Amino acid sequence: MTANCDAVHLRHCITLAALAMEAGDGPFASVLVDADGDILAEERNLEHTNHDPTAHPELALARWAVDHLPLAERAATTVYTTGEHCPMCAAAHAWAGLGKVVYAASAAQLAGWRAGWGVPASAVSTLAITDVAPGIEVIGPVSPYDEEMHALHEQALQRRTAGASQL
Repeated sequence: MTANCDAVHLRHCITLAALAMEAGDGPFASVLVDADGDILAEERNLEHTNHDPTAHPELALARWAVDHLPLAERAATTVYTTGEHCPMCAAAHAWAGLGKVVYAASAAQLAGWRAGWGVPASAVSTLAITDVAPGIEVIGPVSPYDEEMHALHEQALQRRTAGASQL
């Protein structure tokens, strides 16, 4: 696939992440793309909507792929995502036999932004995808999409803070 294909799919992920944020969930989203660049499935964060802290889009796509694609097709896919997989999602990606990952913003970037905003650290260690699943080809962070995700995460924080102050 080309850089233009990466741009189209990352842009789509950011649009889905904005929809997740508008629904009250964290601004995360992912798409699963086949070897021809066609979207097979897409997911957005549903942690708050589903009252399930494991309702990550990357995990949902790994489960979808296992249910719908033979292993050879899974290996030829690319997961485009707004943020680098957490350890749970990286493990699911590897166990499902999915292919490459292209992400907008890294887990380290997100952890740094959260620390700068005074937000408590994640309950899970910040690890690179390849620390959990060393055989996966990974591309990211991808500029300018990482800066767009920075702005979206900041907007999500402002919405949560405004909502909490109205209680």
